[in-house]
Amino acid sequence: MEKTALIIGASRGLGRGLVGEFARLGFAVTATVRDPAAAPPEATQTLICDITNDVAVAALAATLHGKQFGIVFVNAGVYGPREDIPETTTADAFHHLFWTNAVAPIRVLNALHGNLAPDGVLALMTSRMGSNALNTGGGDMYRASKAALNSLVLSWAARAKPTQPVLCVHPGWVRTDMGGANATLSVEESVRGMAALCLGAAGSTGVAFKDYAGATLTW
Repeated sequence: MEKTALIIGASRGLGRGLVGEFARLGFAVTATVRDPAAAPPEATQTLICDITNDVAVAALAATLHGKQFGIVFVNAGVYGPREDIPETTTADAFHHLFWTNAVAPIRVLNALHGNLAPDGVLALMTSRMGSNALNTGGGDMYRASKAALNSLVLSWAARAKPTQPVLCVHPGWVRTDMGGANATLSVEESVRGMAALCLGAAGSTGVAFKDYAGATLTW
């Protein structure tokens, strides 16, 4: 595997942590952020991109044309309103949540999968909450947006037929702005596991739904 990584959405939290972890493992890391001031210091290169903006994604694809990476990790997500049941959500909040969490990552995937090396690994940040089989309630709209992402990844892979592995990755419950102070994992613990998961998937095929520790989750 080429020791190069592309981390989409690296301004803070898990994305920023992934940049640091892959850099620690000796990877040359290209990171994308929306705000230049949020560029992670460990990145070899930082590019500006808002993945919810098609023009920005097209510009990113043009900048990266011809460049290949051993790891492409699409990290994007918002929780949305805390009171996010269908009875109280607004149309605007629904659109923003689903566009950011489900639709935009697939559009990025479609634009950049050609940048993945033949022996590379493609990963997308999802959540255990996106499992319909494990749905015990709560976080309705966020949960539904991640279930939609999982479904759209499967549909994309069925169309695109990538020869490299595609991972839908649950990072665990992590102490980030989204996860909160009571979460069980540090960013360092989570990204260490996710990086190992990606490296261990090299050479495999198909789409898998895994957590940061390598356990397979049910869809």
